Amino acid sequence: MLPEQKQNLIKSLQAAVKSVLPDANPNVLLERPKIASHGDLATNVAMQLAKPAKLNPRELAQKVVDALMADESARAMIESAELAGPGFINFRLTHQARVAVLTAITEQGESYGRASRKAEKVMVEFVSANPTGPLHVGHARQAALGDALCRIFDASGYEVSREFYYNDAGNQIHNLAISVQARGRGVNPGIGDEPGHPEWPEDGYRGEYIADIARDFIAKKTVTASDGLPVTANGDLNDLDNIRRFAVAYLRREQDLDLQAFGLAFDNYYLESSLYTSGRVEETVTKLVASGNTYESEGALWLRTTELGTGDDKDRVMRKSEGGYTYFVPDVAYHVTKWDRGFAHAINIQGSDHHGTVARVRAGLQALEMGIPKDFPSYILHKMVKVMRAGEEVKISKRAGSYVTLRDLIDWVGRDAVRFFLIQRRADTEFVFDVDLARSQSEENPVYYIQYAHARICSMLAQSGTNEAARTLAPLSLLSAPTELSLLQRLAEFPALIEQAGQELSPHLLAFWLRDCASDFHAFYNAERVLVDDVELKCVRLRLADATRQILANGLDLLGVSAPERM
Repeated sequence: MLPEQKQNLIKSLQAAVKSVLPDANPNVLLERPKIASHGDLATNVAMQLAKPAKLNPRELAQKVVDALMADESARAMIESAELAGPGFINFRLTHQARVAVLTAITEQGESYGRASRKAEKVMVEFVSANPTGPLHVGHARQAALGDALCRIFDASGYEVSREFYYNDAGNQIHNLAISVQARGRGVNPGIGDEPGHPEWPEDGYRGEYIADIARDFIAKKTVTASDGLPVTANGDLNDLDNIRRFAVAYLRREQDLDLQAFGLAFDNYYLESSLYTSGRVEETVTKLVASGNTYESEGALWLRTTELGTGDDKDRVMRKSEGGYTYFVPDVAYHVTKWDRGFAHAINIQGSDHHGTVARVRAGLQALEMGIPKDFPSYILHKMVKVMRAGEEVKISKRAGSYVTLRDLIDWVGRDAVRFFLIQRRADTEFVFDVDLARSQSEENPVYYIQYAHARICSMLAQSGTNEAARTLAPLSLLSAPTELSLLQRLAEFPALIEQAGQELSPHLLAFWLRDCASDFHAFYNAERVLVDDVELKCVRLRLADATRQILANGLDLLGVSAPERM
């Protein structure tokens, strides 16, 4: 049932309840029964209202059904309404209501499922990798989740901004610089079981990419990141500042190339260092002190996070006794900029090891007393990914020195499989990326299974000898087989599914739905011959297949996955 049909039915149900219980204010929910034979939709509204009305739930349900079926507009949608159990009402849709989805898909095409534009802005911050090495598989999961969520928000009508926050200040950048310096001087770090030189920096970065940076630095090359100025190496291994600037620019460019291979572009890159150079950090600290929510103790400046209602279990140090701010202070300053830029909705996608930052950042924002909601920003905390290949866990990439990279995954299985596989599970669950499964051409590979359904339909349409006009004119009354009706119902769910995936910050719901939709199509294809001699029956079944093709393409696009016409 289309969303607008569902809303009309809810209104009719509310009116029916009002006619029986004039003082009731029902919250009508319509859900798909878990058992298909029970009907197309069900509601428990009678069970909700029976106790306060002091009525038997089944008796109340029957009265509601009688009032509903007296409504002509409701009868156009509902073929029958049956009581079940202690007072559920199960509905079966009319054929007219079922096939309305085909008209909607024909008229809307690529826009089917997309909502009208809203005057609301959403920022999604994700990946946000330190510019100290290649993007690893955890960043890949963020990239897949974040880009899919942005596409879903865009389809839901929001103005969406993708943001990458660069942690380009702090000890990790110093460690990068001294690692490149050591490599340039011929110091071997050791990778895997390979022994390293005793002079290698204790916290130095390993991997062949450090050697690549050192060689290009000595060769005095110039590199430019996507939104930065060119940085030219001077080749002087004693100039640690020049090494640092060159190495950061080099790795930012490398990460840009990884993201391009993934098909992902960000709208904005925000540098942590700019929070200091612009005075944002000092300004935020001054406001926090002025708010009265800080105190001095043991030579350090503390924030009263336990008193700010965000769930932090202890107060947090802002400025250390030896000087310098703790890492959550620039995080608070950064999130003030999000609010100041008009993003009332902000979502951060980070690894589950960032769990402790949630309460601290929110506490800092509350302490500023700027009217920022207590749940700002929202967070998706994902667990890490285990990569399996040939039945064994892959732990080390020579390029990175200690982890599997995003580029490794793309090289092994292709962009589409990487995106789909990393989206298809809830973010907060452990996930095993099976490289062999992602490369297989079988029903067990979900992305292949869905793409194959799309390609099969394209092939069938090309062989059919029909055109869109002929398919559109075919009588929809001929669609009556159980697999046809089930597929129609699945297609009608698509707009509501997009809305749900956005509201729950759960792109995996779309991945599951696409697998189910492909399964429904394959069941239809295997049960009903499509290219039959009866021209009208052939055309109407091709119209159903073509509508399925369109929705599979629309859904795959929301996940950043292609819909090939041949496989």
